[in-house]
Formats: sequence, C-alpha cells, structure tokens
Amino acid sequence: MNTILKAENIFKSFVKSKEQKLEIIKDISLELEKNKITEIIGASGAGKSTLLHILSGLDTPDSGKVEIEGTEIFKLADEKLSKFRNKNIGFIFQFHHLLPEFTAVENVSIPMMINGISLKNAKKKSEELLESVGLKERFEHKPAELSGGEAQRVAVARALANNPKIIFADEPTGNLDSKNSDLMHNLFVDLKDKYGLTFLIVTHNQELVKLADKVLEMKDGKFITN
Repeated sequence: MNTILKAENIFKSFVKSKEQKLEIIKDISLELEKNKITEIIGASGAGKSTLLHILSGLDTPDSGKVEIEGTEIFKLADEKLSKFRNKNIGFIFQFHHLLPEFTAVENVSIPMMINGISLKNAKKKSEELLESVGLKERFEHKPAELSGGEAQRVAVARALANNPKIIFADEPTGNLDSKNSDLMHNLFVDLKDKYGLTFLIVTHNQELVKLADKVLEMKDGKFITN
C-alpha cells in the first residue's frame, strides 16, 4: 500500500471534572492510502470529528503519533505545524466558514497569500480552481450572494489552494440538500482523479459512503470491524 498518513495508538480524553475524565479516542491506529477516498462513519459522539481534527493537526492527542509522508506532525513546533498544515492539508467543514467581506476569488486566494504567493498569481490560481468546481460565473460574488451549495464549492476550492496532499472533510454535505450533496460527491471523485488527492471524510451520508474506496466505522472512540 502506498501510505500517505500513518497514525499509531491515538488516545484523547477531556476532563469533565476533577474526578471524571471522558475518553474520546481509545487507542486508534490507521493508515491512509494515497489517491483514495476513505470515510469514517458512526453515531454522533463516537469521536469521529475529534479524530479528524487530530489527524489533520488541528488538535493534539494525549498520546500517540501521526505521520504525514514521513513527518511526525506533533514533533513540530506550533509555527512549523501551522506552515506544514497550510502547505500539505486542506480542510472542508460542514459550514463553509468563508469570510463574508471577501469575494469567492479573494477567499480562495487568502491561503496562498499566507503561503507567500503574490496576489496576481494567487488570483489566477483561484480562478482556475473555482472554474474546476463549476463556479466560473461566481468569481466576484461574496458569500451572501451564493447559494449554500455554491458557498461549499468555494470552500472546496479554498481547501485546494496550496496543492494539499490530503483533504480532510467533516460532514461536508451535512448542510446541503440532496441535489447539492450529489454534486459535491461527484466533485470529490473528479478532484481525486484530476489532482491525485487523498480524502478522509467524516459523514453520515449513505450516498457519499457508496463512493468511498474504504469505510471505517467508529463506536465509543474505537474502530469496529464490519
């Protein structure tokens, strides 16, 4: 297997009170294969989103390690981890989290400019990415002028801005109707093939599950075998 991410013995807990500690992730290990769509399913409270945040470096585990293409991300200092995430990881949330005062092109350009790319080059790449997600006519529209499905596609283009190796998505169609969900599902497959991307997606959507190369089910902080 051509592995892009390897996680070993991940534990995560939250302190509820002095006497009580709540274990959210319990000794999880997994490997992600390059250029595949892997999905995590399970009931609410199973620990899916927490695990996704740890694997993407947005949260830290109590113990365990995560390697992305050989880099142990939790051995990096905070600033280096932020730079590593910006260059190597794209994240799509359930809500698009676009900046309301900026246009679609500007929202997609921002991660590239943080990464040191000039405004001119960032704008050119943003337009190419927005066109690739079917938004050629929406370059100069602000989030309030977009439908929910369009705004989520801008968020997908933004996640692609710095040519990430992995896209992490947390319920990316959870806020969309069935038509826009279907469009998003097909878009993920097209982008995987076009850019050679690896996806790790948390979802409840059974139609999206059908498109996965691999499905992992979580229950009570662990993977369960189907």
